[in-house]
Amino acid sequence: MTIQRWNGDAAGRNRAVRHAGVVYTVATAASAGPDIKAQTRAALQAIEKNLNEAGSDKTRMLSVQIFLADMAQKAPMDEVWNAWIGADWQAWPQRACVGAPLAGGTLVEIVVKAAAKD
Repeated sequence: MTIQRWNGDAAGRNRAVRHAGVVYTVATAASAGPDIKAQTRAALQAIEKNLNEAGSDKTRMLSVQIFLADMAQKAPMDEVWNAWIGADWQAWPQRACVGAPLAGGTLVEIVVKAAAKD
């Protein structure tokens, strides 16, 4: 089976990989500034772009892991997440949110596994 990869800006890792009908992607957005909402919006925008380029979309997400530098910021991150994911629970992925030390001003890192469209 073919493995497809979409190169990113960071050395040593790709922003998306597709294999056997599954798309894997990750995004951070420290460049969006020191605000959790702005970083979450920018990371989700990157996730959506990566999924679309790899032949999937946010309605096909299976599993999402969200890493937060400060768990006290979960509520404002959830506001952005809930607005982005929408009200249809049938399009929601399984999701976990955990606290983790993140580098370089990164407040949120989002890891996604999604089903490909074809």
